[in-house]
Amino acid sequence: MAIQRMDNVLIVVDDLEAVIDFFVALGMELEGKGPLDWPGAERVIGLEDVQQDVAMLRVPDGHGRVELARFHRPKAITPEPANAPANTLGLRRVMFAVDAIDDVVARVRAQGAELVGEIVRYENIYRLCYVRGPEGIVVGLAEELG
Repeated sequence: MAIQRMDNVLIVVDDLEAVIDFFVALGMELEGKGPLDWPGAERVIGLEDVQQDVAMLRVPDGHGRVELARFHRPKAITPEPANAPANTLGLRRVMFAVDAIDDVVARVRAQGAELVGEIVRYENIYRLCYVRGPEGIVVGLAEELG
């Protein structure tokens, strides 16, 4: 087998604390945060003179993680448009299974996140929605029914 598991998804951010708060409100747990002082990182990512802070968050069952990186040097590049629609090429969202979608949406909206469309029922299987959090990060939520 070539792949053992999906370890994490990296999201480059400008406001590290706001994005950490968003993912914690979704139900993730902060594993740790701080400066990335590993010189090998520059060779892995193909950039020189890198200075960054990172944070690692995990889903409660421990089987998935989101890594956040804030680059001090070199400066991060802002994509266009900032709030790209769902049909834009590239990574558009990360989907999480949740227990109570209405509660999760209420928690993140209280922090300023927005519901992208609406909460929709997919047959008798799921209730689904997208929320846009800080820095335009889109997260899909899926509540299994039955």
